[in-house]
Amino acid sequence: MHSEDIAFKTAQNGLFLPKVPIEHREEEYDPHGFATLREMQSRHFWYRGRHRFLLSALGRVLRTIPPTEKLRGIDLGAGCGGWIAYLQKHQPQWFAELALADSSIDALEYAATCVHPGTPRYQIDLLQLPWENRWDVVFLFDVLEHIPDDVETMRQIYKALRPGGYLLVATPALKFFWTYNDDLAHHVRRYSRGDFARLAEVTDFKLCWSRYFMFFLSPLLFLSRMNSPDIANMSKDEIRAHQRRTHAIPCAPLNFALTLAFGSETPLGVWMPFPWGTSVLGVFQKPA
Repeated sequence: MHSEDIAFKTAQNGLFLPKVPIEHREEEYDPHGFATLREMQSRHFWYRGRHRFLLSALGRVLRTIPPTEKLRGIDLGAGCGGWIAYLQKHQPQWFAELALADSSIDALEYAATCVHPGTPRYQIDLLQLPWENRWDVVFLFDVLEHIPDDVETMRQIYKALRPGGYLLVATPALKFFWTYNDDLAHHVRRYSRGDFARLAEVTDFKLCWSRYFMFFLSPLLFLSRMNSPDIANMSKDEIRAHQRRTHAIPCAPLNFALTLAFGSETPLGVWMPFPWGTSVLGVFQKPA
C-alpha cells in the first residue's frame, strides 16, 4: 500500500476499503446486471466507439508528458472496470500504475474478473476523496452527470491530482439530446463545452481542450429515443426490463455497421472539433 493510501484497509486481491465507511446509492445500481454490462463494454458499438475515441484522446494528452515519467492513473466511478480493462489490453505500457475506484463494493468485486490480477480497486466517495497529490491522470467517464454537486467533485479531484496532472471527463452532451433515458439513468444534467469551461473557471483547473463525440450517429440515437414510455406508471422491474431491451447489443450486421460509423470519428474528432455530439470530452489540467 502506498503511503498516500493510509485512509484504506486492504480487504483481499487488491480491494481497498475505507477505514471510515461511506454511503453508496444502491438504488442507482443493478448489481445483477454487471455481467451484461461487461459484455456490452466489449461488444456494443457505443462502448467500442467510445473507448476508441477516449484512447486516442488520452494518447494526445500523454504526448505532452516526458516518456521517462512513471505515470499513475485511476478511473473514478469505474463500475465493473471496463475502461481500465480496455486500457490494460491496448496500451499497458502507458502507466506504471493503474487503479479503479467506485462506491459500489459489488462493482469493485466484479471488476476483479475483468482487469489484470492485483489491480488496485478502491471504494470511495467522490465528495470525500482521501488523496492529496496522488495521481498523474484521473478518468471520470459518464459519472459527473449523476452528481448534484459537480463543483465539489471537481475540487476533490483537483486535490487528488499531482501538480501538472490531467483529468479526463466524459459526459452526456447538450440539453437538446435530453430524453426519458436520462431520467431513467438518474442524470442531473447534460454538459456542453461551455459548461466545462465554466467548471474549470470555478475550480482552478485549466481546460486544455474539449470535444463532442458520437456526432455521426447522433440523429439516429435521438430518433430512437423519441418514443417515450410512460415511466411514471412503470414498476422498477418494468423499468429495468425496458432498459435491458433498449440497451441490448444490436444484431451482428447492424452492430458492425454502427461500430464502423462511430469508429470513423477517431482520430478525426480528437483533432478537429465536431459542432455537436451526444457525448462531450473535456481535458482538464491542474497547474504545475
